Amino acid sequence: MRVLIVEDEEQLADAVARGLRLHAMAVDVAYDGQEALERAGYVDYDVVVLDRDLPEVHGDDVCGELRHRSRILMLTAAGQIRDKIDGLALGADDYLVKPFAFAELVARVRTLARRSFRTASPALERAGIRLDPARRTVTRDGRQVALNRKEFDLLRELLDAGGDLVTSTELRKKVWDEYAEGGTGVLRVTITSLRRKLGAPALLENVPGKGYRL
Repeated sequence: MRVLIVEDEEQLADAVARGLRLHAMAVDVAYDGQEALERAGYVDYDVVVLDRDLPEVHGDDVCGELRHRSRILMLTAAGQIRDKIDGLALGADDYLVKPFAFAELVARVRTLARRSFRTASPALERAGIRLDPARRTVTRDGRQVALNRKEFDLLRELLDAGGDLVTSTELRKKVWDEYAEGGTGVLRVTITSLRRKLGAPALLENVPGKGYRL
């Protein structure tokens, strides 16, 4: 699950990001609307947690730009019914008023992410591998393959490339957030584990110094 936090109160944004990472989500943070649009230009986010009152580019305009690409959870101090209606009319999928209980935020983000997965592309298939984004399942030649979250997301990126090379940098950017430790080492370990779980014959090809393809 890839999440973007857009909040100009930096302490709040960083605290929310740390908490969501503890729930196995890949999280990026933007402190103004312009930065949010730039990040969303090169990363596909399942959910955007969006403050409405933002500097540079107002949250309403950010919502309008991103509503067709990500699920939007509007996060704001405005709690009047009119404000909620306006936020939803702009294209937000859900609305949470500050101050909020963190557990409720997690639950709402997860619910929106599931809706995102259900409306995602149909199952991806290649070389006997079938990945269902909605059900989060993987099979090879009909055999169930149990993958953890990172292995699943990594395989999805490789399948989505349709056999084309995906650079190591691109894989790290899409599967892990910018604060993930380990860099190339983490990617290499995950590739090794994924290759083992998929079984023989090996399908994941390493192009030294460039990246991987399936």
